[in-house]
Amino acid sequence: MADMRTPLKKVRGLGSAREGTGHFWRQRLTAVANIPLTLFFVGLIVALNGTGYDNVRAALSNPFVALILIVMLLSGLYHMRLGMQVIIEDYVHGEGSKLVLFMLNTFFTIAVGVASVFALLKLAFGG
Repeated sequence: MADMRTPLKKVRGLGSAREGTGHFWRQRLTAVANIPLTLFFVGLIVALNGTGYDNVRAALSNPFVALILIVMLLSGLYHMRLGMQVIIEDYVHGEGSKLVLFMLNTFFTIAVGVASVFALLKLAFGG
């Protein structure tokens, strides 16, 4: 049967969820924050290249270094989650599939974050 609704009637009620600008700014904020954090991380890796396990543990035992690395992990993972959310919204069309992928995206981010922070803290405090 042919759809007799006008184009306006088809889109009415499908307007903004009023979340787009907040999502946009959170993604941009984490992107800007990731620049110095990643530069610090790369500098640390270069500085620790070729040193032994004990030197790496000593560097990570510094509270400033450990804190910056934790912030880098959390910011990077949150930025990743936001980006994957946009990809899922744009390319997955089934509502059930979207819901499952949104949940998996969140659970994956949390699992990687917890494991990474745990590993970093274990190295920093010795274990």
